[in-house]
Amino acid sequence: MGRSILMKRLNLLLLILILAAALAAPALATGAGAGLSADESVRILKDGNARYLEGKSQHLHQDRARRALTAGQGQHPLATVLTCSDSRVPVEIIFDQGIGDLFVVRVAGNVASVDEIGSMEYAVDHLATPLVVVLGHTQCGAVTAVLDGDKLPPNIAALVEPIKPAVDKARQDHPDAAKDVLLNAAVKDNVWQAIEDTLKQSPIIREKVKEGKTRVLGAVYEIDTGQVQWLGPHPQQNQLAGVKKAAAKPGKKGKKPKKSEQ
Repeated sequence: MGRSILMKRLNLLLLILILAAALAAPALATGAGAGLSADESVRILKDGNARYLEGKSQHLHQDRARRALTAGQGQHPLATVLTCSDSRVPVEIIFDQGIGDLFVVRVAGNVASVDEIGSMEYAVDHLATPLVVVLGHTQCGAVTAVLDGDKLPPNIAALVEPIKPAVDKARQDHPDAAKDVLLNAAVKDNVWQAIEDTLKQSPIIREKVKEGKTRVLGAVYEIDTGQVQWLGPHPQQNQLAGVKKAAAKPGKKGKKPKKSEQ
């Protein structure tokens, strides 16, 4: 009986220590994303993927203390990731992140429709994530189904409808390509399509990009190698977000530019 009471007291003491840590370390508790810039978030994700590739994952923020900290002080993820539901694309694992680090939106084909965009808006507007990543992946079944013209059940057909423009573009750009080449092109174009749909349909995300508070980048995960290939921003992202380019300052007439010093 005495030993049982002692164990209960030890467990209570451990709980008190965990809660005390939560109160004493707000920067850790609020998540890796608190106060980070988009560039810093990208660096963290790239470093995490590099560790994963090298077999040196640190399995960050996956313990009981982290769970208690984020439960007590909320979440401030460093990035929002829209990706595919494919079980071979475990987002936190491939970026070596943990609890409270990433706000992940998953749907077959990483399409950006109402539910996905609404979820991303929540992360960008309420959680202030500085980075949105649209992450496609090789051998995507949803893109393959559209590419092959499969006859799909009504709900799946409606789900993959936004992928069709990407497949059409891939066919147009690679009319004589083999299927594997065409699929890879379609996967990439589908990332661009999801970004385009997001910026067109979300005034919230569009405004955040326009103000420079959020960056939206595309990427493709190679399921065979484990590497994330970063594509960068959408080629027409400024136009889609309504960002006006600064006007070039007119040079003075008759004045030649100075030669750079050696």
